[in-house]
Amino acid sequence: MTRSILIAVTAVAVAGAAQAQPAARARGPSLALSVEAAQTAVATCLTNGYKVSALVFDSGAAPVVVLSGDGVGARTVDIATGKAAVVFKYKVASAVIADKVKTDAALDAEVKADPKIGTARAGALPILIGSDLIGAIAVSGAPGGDKDAVCAKAGLDKVSARLK
Repeated sequence: MTRSILIAVTAVAVAGAAQAQPAARARGPSLALSVEAAQTAVATCLTNGYKVSALVFDSGAAPVVVLSGDGVGARTVDIATGKAAVVFKYKVASAVIADKVKTDAALDAEVKADPKIGTARAGALPILIGSDLIGAIAVSGAPGGDKDAVCAKAGLDKVSARLK
């Protein structure tokens, strides 16, 4: 009797698992716009002489697109991800926090204690529709976050009017 109950419970669990659908990606820029923004960011930096990685994230901080340019340093993806984590935590461009930690010891300690961030760096921008944060674009690899931010802005500017 116990064995037949176990078989029935197992069959119900397997049937339920087969019907479960993975959760949909969080709100964010479409795949096509994300690819276009990341390609524009990488191309802009390359034109400026910098090999970079560009990442676009949805509002749940999940990557939609990761483009790592030819010859770019392997760590740039991780650094860009940390820059985007700043955007999601503080709801501003990562450069804002990178500047504030220079004079705010408490904020600096908070940022350094966050394993998703570690170090505040410029180079990531919020993707907004109105005041709604729907994602982030982050670039890493140029010699300085200010240069990364220029490329991220170029990517965002390319698609911003078409975001929904």
